[in-house]
Amino acid sequence: MRRFFYMIMALTILFPIFMVDRAQAQPNISVSAERAVLMDAESGRVLYEKNAYDPTLIASTTKIMTAIIAIESGMMEEKVKVSKRAVYTEGSSIYLTEKEKIPLKDLVYGLMLRSGNDSAVAIAEHVGGECRRLCAADE
Repeated sequence: MRRFFYMIMALTILFPIFMVDRAQAQPNISVSAERAVLMDAESGRVLYEKNAYDPTLIASTTKIMTAIIAIESGMMEEKVKVSKRAVYTEGSSIYLTEKEKIPLKDLVYGLMLRSGNDSAVAIAEHVGGECRRLCAADE
């Protein structure tokens, strides 16, 4: 009888523990970005994602890489002669004019602060050397 009593007491105490509804936490996160990922820095576990696997263009990443290459080139004080191709590049612009001479440093600022596609092309041509060949032919 005593054993039966202890078993009933144990079940009475433990029953609520096993019956707890273990609901998944619903993230109450709202982001305006088209895609987002929130990760735990230590474990790398994804805590939240929004359209994380949708294919997308990498324009911003390309602009960042263009800026890094320009900065690391050691040409930041050089003047860049803006090409026709740079001026007529589609998308966001810092409104360069053809044959304008502008310091590379200013183009990098225009690239990173205004997201200027024209600036990106002018930087790429100058640092990559193509504009030196093309612009020299124009002079």
